[in-house]
Amino acid sequence: MRLSTCGLIALLLAAPLAHGQDLPESSASAAAPAAAGSTAGAPDAVDLEDIRNFSRVFEVVRQAYVEKVDNKTLMKAAISGMLSGLDPHSEYLDKDGLAELTEDTTGAYSGLGIEVIEQDGQLRIVSPIDDTPAARAGIKPGDTIVKIDGKPITEENIDAMFKDLRGEPGSKVTLTIVHDKSDKLIDLPLVREKISVTSVRTREIEPGYAYIRVSQFQEDTAPDLEKKVGELIAKHGAQKGAILDLRSNPGGLLTAAVAVSDDLLDAGTIVTTRGRLADANLSFSAHPGDLLNGAPLVVLVDNGTASAAEIVSGALKDNHRALIIGKRTFGKGVVQTVLPLDAEHAVKITTARYYTPSGTSIQAEGIKPDIALADLTVNKADSGPQLITSEADLSHHLANEDGSTSKDINNDGSAENAKLATQDYALSQALNVLKGLALNRPAAVSAKR
Repeated sequence: MRLSTCGLIALLLAAPLAHGQDLPESSASAAAPAAAGSTAGAPDAVDLEDIRNFSRVFEVVRQAYVEKVDNKTLMKAAISGMLSGLDPHSEYLDKDGLAELTEDTTGAYSGLGIEVIEQDGQLRIVSPIDDTPAARAGIKPGDTIVKIDGKPITEENIDAMFKDLRGEPGSKVTLTIVHDKSDKLIDLPLVREKISVTSVRTREIEPGYAYIRVSQFQEDTAPDLEKKVGELIAKHGAQKGAILDLRSNPGGLLTAAVAVSDDLLDAGTIVTTRGRLADANLSFSAHPGDLLNGAPLVVLVDNGTASAAEIVSGALKDNHRALIIGKRTFGKGVVQTVLPLDAEHAVKITTARYYTPSGTSIQAEGIKPDIALADLTVNKADSGPQLITSEADLSHHLANEDGSTSKDINNDGSAENAKLATQDYALSQALNVLKGLALNRPAAVSAKR
């Protein structure tokens, strides 16, 4: 399986070599004997017979395949196959691939707004991006695309098919999908759009409680977060607490994840990376300055929370800055680096694993939430009107000693809570937990002083 470029490519440029910089001399010298055909005494050298077999297969395909294939296409396929056989995220990038990569990291491209991976000959949805054709059509993490414009996806055509997810704005495409844990085929007619993703949105979910949605991590995410949180506080005052929503966030730039984590921490390690290249061994730490001034923080996650979003979740969890609520995250704990080959070609290859501040690798494991939530929905129960709901409804009741009765005595906030719960159960639960954390904050601050 391989990460597609139809959405934001997960963790990128963790420790890129400078443009045109070669691999270390030891790597080049180790490859030289194999290229010359001499393998004597070289540990793990390429066997000459393997090289001969490759040449034979190349020639057989070139001469006997049912359709004529030019040499350049065959060599590109050979290189792509070598990289895709390593892991789902390493790939060969030509001029078009590099252009798509640039679009992804800036959050502007033409397509449907979904992040997909190739898995066992299928296109699986990692997550849709907020306010895009895919999200509006109801596509969810874990869905599988089985047909594009009526043509079934197979292992043989899958590389070409996922490229069809992109196209000119206004062009139409029909996806046939299967929702997770379902066998029903659903046809979704979609229109491609120019996707210009605003990665950060903020609002007060209730007076004194901020809601911060980060849909992906791109070049401008951290500055945008700082600007919008600053504007929210300037308008509504200091917040009692905040919810950071990272659900269905497919990841993005490592540098953006580090900067966002730094914005919400005063100190501590954010993430470390370890690989074979010296430039891949990095450690990032937070600097003084918390946008929320230490106000309680809850992070919402789900199965679509991946890579860069998991770095932020892990940093906030391990530094005891936030409670993580939701479902176990996707589990992408590796970093890709783009190594240029020339001006128009590059290799995006996995060069490091990353570790949370506690030294934990989340690769293929994900981050376990502090408070787990199942996929539940809330519906309003049918009930008749209640004539008596409090002492104030009883005849001849004694009045309150201050001489008046509140005009909104029946408005205890439960109606608003019920409305939020029916719209977004996980968010309503996160808000309830956040309020509990906020109640304890004054005592904790006083004791610290």
